[in-house]
Amino acid sequence: SVARRTALSSHSSSVLSKNALFTKQAPVQSFAFQKFATSSISTDAKVTAPPMVYIAGEEMTHYCMDLVVDKWIKPYFDISNWDHYDLSCKSRDESDDKVLLDAVEAGKKIGAIFKEPTITPSTVQVKEMGLSKALGSPNGAMRRGWNGITISRDTIHIEGIELGYKNPVLFERHAVGGEYAAGWAEVGKGTLITNYIPSDGSDPIIVDKRVFTDDHNVAVVYHNPYDNIEDLAHYFFKRCLEAKVTPYIVTKKTVFKWQEGFWATMKRVFEAEYKEDFEKEGLLKRSGGDLQHLISDAATMQIIRWTEGGFGMAAHNYDGDMLTDQIAQVHRSPGFITSNLIGKDDEGRIIKEYEASHGTVTDLWLDHLAGKDTSLNPLGLVEALIGAMNHAALLQLEADENYKGTYDEIMNYTDTLRLSLHNTFRYGQGTRDMAGPTGFTTEDFIDKVAWRLGRYLSDDLESIAPPVLDEPDRSYNREFENVDMPKLHALFDKYDLEGAGKIGFKEFAQMLVKMGIAPVKVKADKEADV
Repeated sequence: SVARRTALSSHSSSVLSKNALFTKQAPVQSFAFQKFATSSISTDAKVTAPPMVYIAGEEMTHYCMDLVVDKWIKPYFDISNWDHYDLSCKSRDESDDKVLLDAVEAGKKIGAIFKEPTITPSTVQVKEMGLSKALGSPNGAMRRGWNGITISRDTIHIEGIELGYKNPVLFERHAVGGEYAAGWAEVGKGTLITNYIPSDGSDPIIVDKRVFTDDHNVAVVYHNPYDNIEDLAHYFFKRCLEAKVTPYIVTKKTVFKWQEGFWATMKRVFEAEYKEDFEKEGLLKRSGGDLQHLISDAATMQIIRWTEGGFGMAAHNYDGDMLTDQIAQVHRSPGFITSNLIGKDDEGRIIKEYEASHGTVTDLWLDHLAGKDTSLNPLGLVEALIGAMNHAALLQLEADENYKGTYDEIMNYTDTLRLSLHNTFRYGQGTRDMAGPTGFTTEDFIDKVAWRLGRYLSDDLESIAPPVLDEPDRSYNREFENVDMPKLHALFDKYDLEGAGKIGFKEFAQMLVKMGIAPVKVKADKEADV
């Protein structure tokens, strides 16, 4: 028989380090075939879940999470300690956005947050939804309110199923600043002067002065706050060490000279506190023996080439947004990477907000409303919920050691839930993006995982080990619908010189070189700072 779950003794080697901003997480263990301890969780005696903020969104992901909570969480937990906030557009509009402010304040107080995908309505959606006014992005308010440092976006892996990257890819995206908080105006001919007035009363300086000669211009002003880059550096390098991946720093500093400070701070922290540890682990061999800087253009190419994974990147807000979307597509889809906001409160205690990296999945919601079958893969949503529950348990334990039993129970449960979810995919019972056209519907998949979770928690063993699978066919992935198949065939035919429906190595090599994605030789010496 195959054993199913584990109760890890600790998920943190400094659980009681209350003032430490970044607790060191133990390496993720492979638990699919370990001998597991007996669970103390059952439907007979529910565990009281630690305080956590639960932010509800809308459309298909909200419907899916309602099912997940009802069938996977409530049978085993009393969630009365969870603070719930409805951030649907209707709720935000009716409260004049007070519900958003309340959610941000609660998150700052509690420190552990799960968030469903939400909608920032366009001008058209404001009219369609009958809203009284436009609404801003809730994410921006959260990043500011929780002193956002970084947004961690990592690949999600299912042991026994091959996905885009064979090994973990980590990414830190600076959580604040850049274009997202820009001030702007459409203006005509004239002069734009950007003045800086120091808060210490010293003389103002002109940051920029330029003359507009066009009749139609858009003037944009934004800044990047750099005080928290050192915090970002520590968080990034510690995570790379724990995951045993090679770190890279991404900027466009050769053109955008003002980005030099980001690289300089990351480099300084690395040299002073982390380089020796990375050298001992042999993690700098692929980067020429040192912390490597990548121009953002080069990073886009490496993300496509380095499908072995085993690397981490840190970048500014906008670059991080774009590059992690690319990582998601290489790995499989946005549903296969995490999105965790890391911030801190005024006392330096870490705040973590977990969400899926994808949106509300409007197309499936419209199908659902039309009475059609849907097949939504909840993997990213559930990974976020697991992360929030684990962090809530850790914060409760840090505050009071008497909650050690609750902490262990929650860690055991979330490990078992993850295993139940992953094994359901491996037994060919996944959603259609993973199992093809015969895959389960949204509702049937959630029921199947609930059934397997109940078995595992009651020590009912699997009689047949889950198979090891190649990467599932992407033609049933929702993103595959956007592929222009005639153009794809034309591209193939261009290199299929004999018209045999296949290409040889020579043609294959020519194709990759022309597309700029051919693997390159690793130089022994440190590469140029490109």
